[in-house]
Amino acid sequence: MSANRFDFEALFDEDYLYFYEPLLTPERTERNVDLICRLLNLEAGMAVLDLACGHGRIANQLAKGGCNITGLDATALFLDKARQDAASSGVEVEYIQGDMRSLPWSDRFDCIINWFTAFGYFNDDENRLVLAEAYRALKADGKLLIDIQNLYRIIKDFHPTFITERDGNFMIDTNRYGISTGRTYNERIIIRDGQIHRINFFVRHFTFTELRDCLCQAGFRQVEGYGHDGEPFALDSRRMIVVATK
Repeated sequence: MSANRFDFEALFDEDYLYFYEPLLTPERTERNVDLICRLLNLEAGMAVLDLACGHGRIANQLAKGGCNITGLDATALFLDKARQDAASSGVEVEYIQGDMRSLPWSDRFDCIINWFTAFGYFNDDENRLVLAEAYRALKADGKLLIDIQNLYRIIKDFHPTFITERDGNFMIDTNRYGISTGRTYNERIIIRDGQIHRINFFVRHFTFTELRDCLCQAGFRQVEGYGHDGEPFALDSRRMIVVATK
């Protein structure tokens, strides 16, 4: 894989859903959505974009609360599942396959959500382009929320290997941190039903000040940082949630 290319189809497949499903429980989703609603002051009728919406875990729950939800993702498999889950839940969500670096909207959304480390998949210029596109898609005074890992915690608690097991199947992640790039580089080995699948991918991580400056360069006028429970962002926060106002 090219150093600046993220292979979405290779990473985000049925194996991804299989191994992450036990972690992304309905209870966790409910807590996530409650926090999103609180940080963004969401109200019924607001136009909200779930940017990199995945399989609709957050978008469909927000739709139940009365928001007008659009979900954009690059992975057709995830979008198909999102649509199926929306239909079974009796909610309407507009799901679109697309690229977060090129959004088809201007001045449309009250809020944009980018959740569960769905930012940092490109080179630095393209990551900044994602922020500029989000800015353009927001209405005046609209808000962008980004939820990513806290780089300080990654470095403090760095583990070069993670092993996830489910029903005798394994997901083995070997990581290294590139000090000159701000990226973690991951080799993932999937052992499932007797088959072995290898994937290489990276994620660019940011300090709060780095991401704040990128957002301000994109045009946002106010940037606030929070931890995983909505408390003020701190060195030891498990996650970094940033809310930027246009």
